[in-house]
Amino acid sequence: MAATRKVLGTAGHIDHGKSSLIQALTGTDPDRLAEEKERGITIELGFAQLQLPDGTSMGVVDVPGHERFVRQMISGSTGIDIALLCIAADDGIMPQTREHIAVLELLAVPACVIALTKSDRVDEEWIEMVSSDIRAYLTDTPFAEAPIVPTSARTGQGLDQLKSVLATEAGKGSAIHENPYARMPVDRVFTVKGAGTVVTGTLWSGSVKVGDELQVLPSKAISRVRSIQHHDQAASEASPGERTALNLSSFTVDNVRPGDFLVTPGSIEPTDRFDTRFTYLCPLKEGKPLATGTRIRIAHGTKETFGRLLLADGLREIKPNESAYAQIRLEEDLPLSSGDRYIARSYSPVAVIGGGIVLTCHPRRRTNLSALDRTLLEALEKGDYQRAAVQTAQAQPLPFTLADIARTASVPEPLAKTVLGDLVKSGALSQLRSGSQEFFVTRTAIQKTMGAIENALLAFHAKNPNEPGVHKNDLLLRCGLSMNQTAFDALLDIAAQSGKVVIDSGAVSHPKAGAGAKAAESKAAESILAVLEGGRFAPPAIPSLFDQAEVRDQSLGYRALGALEKQGAIVRVGKELAFTKESFDQLVSLTRSHLGERGSATVAELKDRLGISRKYAVPLLEEFDARGITKRSGDARVLG
Repeated sequence: MAATRKVLGTAGHIDHGKSSLIQALTGTDPDRLAEEKERGITIELGFAQLQLPDGTSMGVVDVPGHERFVRQMISGSTGIDIALLCIAADDGIMPQTREHIAVLELLAVPACVIALTKSDRVDEEWIEMVSSDIRAYLTDTPFAEAPIVPTSARTGQGLDQLKSVLATEAGKGSAIHENPYARMPVDRVFTVKGAGTVVTGTLWSGSVKVGDELQVLPSKAISRVRSIQHHDQAASEASPGERTALNLSSFTVDNVRPGDFLVTPGSIEPTDRFDTRFTYLCPLKEGKPLATGTRIRIAHGTKETFGRLLLADGLREIKPNESAYAQIRLEEDLPLSSGDRYIARSYSPVAVIGGGIVLTCHPRRRTNLSALDRTLLEALEKGDYQRAAVQTAQAQPLPFTLADIARTASVPEPLAKTVLGDLVKSGALSQLRSGSQEFFVTRTAIQKTMGAIENALLAFHAKNPNEPGVHKNDLLLRCGLSMNQTAFDALLDIAAQSGKVVIDSGAVSHPKAGAGAKAAESKAAESILAVLEGGRFAPPAIPSLFDQAEVRDQSLGYRALGALEKQGAIVRVGKELAFTKESFDQLVSLTRSHLGERGSATVAELKDRLGISRKYAVPLLEEFDARGITKRSGDARVLG
């Protein structure tokens, strides 16, 4: 996996110098639209690349500060690792500054650096006063110790110091989207003449190379990467944290849209719900609580959709500045991963009201949390994905796959694979293989399944004393287990190896309760064999055979015939006849002797030589042909 590069995102009030500061730091003007140039504000997301003193670089997302463009600001900040909060020295904290700080706090952005812009316009005493005000405001936020660096984009004041501080912060912790799979939220889609469809975004995780296949979510369409650029430079590979433009083959602007995600094919399954710890802010400060079931807007990546907030464990409402576990039911699928950040805005009037981090991405539709649910959510909330995978695996009541655990626990498959391997080594789990499929199962689940199998077999034998067993597919239904048939077959093998069941020709029986059926089958076989021995070369057809043997149950008769054939005591000829092995061998010997003497013989000649009627001669000779004893030569038979 390519090294993950951090993403820096700007925040702050309109006209507090964010874009000017980014241009001074990077040499790139992030205001790319004519309207932005004309109005002097950032409307859409702007992007740049910042070279740090230690030789590394950061992708920079310049987000709007104007209150009308909060949605675009959210689109940028859901993917950032470090916030560069710009506050003009001559203005101090303003309304949009407060809202942006709230968004960064809700998104759990791990680090923040304060750039005190336009510091050349004020004296040192004023800078100290404004810095003190900022520090006081941040006291009750996660950014209480955030560095404050006075800067001026016009004079270059503090720029080197700011770069050094950013390098220090970038070296702390890990990027927010650590994952081996490629994930990129799409923010722009356009057509380049002679090249085709181009999409842009910031690569959250994984890497993308020329020639790679990428899947568009939620549509699931797949395209191949024709070429890559980042920061206007052609490249063979895009790394995490880089601002990236991808030229996609066989796609038009109708196949991929802003708000979609590009991902490694099959790595993420979009979902219509997720569990979270939701933090509520009171946008108008009137102290009004937020009721469960409220319809809200959910901003994730570069997309916003609607959903309903359902508070957990019967909680009717949540008060300002409180947080609680909740499930959010979406009106449109989103390609979520555990750890993703989102922002909630009110339906109307539109304002930021809360947000948090995605915990489980494919939960059951429930609001009452079980002990396991709560344990899982607590582990995911702390970012302890290993514990989440362990707890989920050990609590599974039935066999499960690697993909099941990755999905249920909302952890990456590579981590889930490591955890399951460790649990197998420790003996906490057993690993089953059935064909090409691999399953895992706890000791408790094995015991539960064995008990269900035994009870189902005993009930079956009690009701069907003359039946030797039940087919394994039917047995799964009788056990009442919501289990994959392949996994059940693997567990049946374990039961057979331990002597808990007997499997014979696809029929499963209890080793003790099946004795009566075995006895009945044995008795019927003896009677049938006696009739066949008496019939010698002219045995009765099978229905009459059962009558003469006094076997009234035809299914029992056919099982007895099958057992005799398996033992080698009889030979089946066609659908209607059976001969004792001794009689069949004698007929073969007589046929070979006659053909050896004559060279060939017709059916009529052979039936006379064998002393049997045509109704026996025809099926017998067809059986001889099939076995290669004889073969046709016109209307006659010769030795095969």
